[in-house]
Amino acid sequence: MYKQPSLSVYVLIRIVVIVVFVTTFYALVIAFVPLTYQSSTFHIALFFSSQILLIISVYLGAKQVGKELENVEKYLSGSSDFKNLDSSARFFTREFDSINIKLIKTLQKIKKREKEKRKYTAKIKLKNRQRSDMLSAIAHEFRNPIAAIMGYAQTLTDDEDIPPKLRNKFLNKIYNNGDKIEELLSRLLLWNRFESGKQKLHLSKFDIKPLAIEIAINLEERYSREIHLEGEPFIVRADKALVEIVLKNLIENALKYSNETVYVNISPNRVSVIDKGVGISAENIEKVTKKFFRTDEHTWDNSMGLGLAIVKQILKLHNTVLEIESQENVGSTFSFRI
Repeated sequence: MYKQPSLSVYVLIRIVVIVVFVTTFYALVIAFVPLTYQSSTFHIALFFSSQILLIISVYLGAKQVGKELENVEKYLSGSSDFKNLDSSARFFTREFDSINIKLIKTLQKIKKREKEKRKYTAKIKLKNRQRSDMLSAIAHEFRNPIAAIMGYAQTLTDDEDIPPKLRNKFLNKIYNNGDKIEELLSRLLLWNRFESGKQKLHLSKFDIKPLAIEIAINLEERYSREIHLEGEPFIVRADKALVEIVLKNLIENALKYSNETVYVNISPNRVSVIDKGVGISAENIEKVTKKFFRTDEHTWDNSMGLGLAIVKQILKLHNTVLEIESQENVGSTFSFRI
C-alpha cells in the first residue's frame, strides 16, 4: 500500500535524481560530441546548461511543495464557514497530510465551541428576556394589592368617624390584599425551589375530595362565584401540600378565564377542572405550561405566568402529567391522573 514520503525523504530523493540526471546528461554530451567541437566555449556552455537544468529541477520541486502549502491555505481561508473540509484528502508528503488532519480537527473544535457559544448566548438572551418579563409581571401583580392596602389604610387614617361596619370591611380588604401578596411570594419561592431542584415530596395518604371541597369553598368566598364539585371519596398517596397547590391553581385559573360556573369532577385516578370560558388556541395549548408564558390573546392578562408551570412541575414530581383540552370561546378542561 502506497504511503506518502516524509518531506526529508522527498527532498533527498529529489536531489539524488537531479544529480543523476545532470551527471548523465553531461556524460552523454561529452561522449557523443566529437572532440573537434569540445572547445573551452563548449564546456562552459555545457556547464551552464547543466546548471539551468539543476535550477529547473529545484524549481519544480519547490513548486510541488508550494502546491501542498496552497492546499493547506485553502482550509485556512475557508475556515470561517467550516465547509468543504475533507479529512480524506491526500497530500504528496506525510507532514502535509498530518497537518491537514490536525488542522481539520482544530477547525472542528472551533466550530463546536462557536456553536456552544451561540447556544449559550441565545440562552442568556432568553433568560434576560424572561427575567425582564417576570419583573414586569411581578411589579404589576404586587402593585394592585399594595395600592389597595395603601388606599384603604389612608382612608381609615384620614377619617376616624368611619362606621364600624365599613371599617371592618376596609380592614378585611387590607387583610385579603396582604394575603394575596403572601401568596405571590410563596409562588415565587416555590418556583425557585423547583428551579434549584430542592423541592422534595412528602408523601402521605389522604382523601382528595375533602381537600378539593375546602379549596372550592375558600375560592367561592374570594371570587363570589359558584364552583360545582362532584365525585366520590378518593384516597391518594401524594404530597398533600403540593396537591393542594395544584387544585387551587387549576380552579383559580378556571375562575379567572370564565364568568360561569366552574366544575370539578373527582373520579377514580382522575381529577378534572372544567370551565366554560375563553378557551385556549391550538397553537398555545403546548405553551401555557411554560414558565412566564402569557398569551397575547388576552391583553388584560398580566399574571406572572407561573401557575400552570408550577402545576406541571408538581405533577411531574408525582410521575404524572397535566392534560389540557380546550377550544376558543367554548372552554377548557384541565385534568390529571394520580
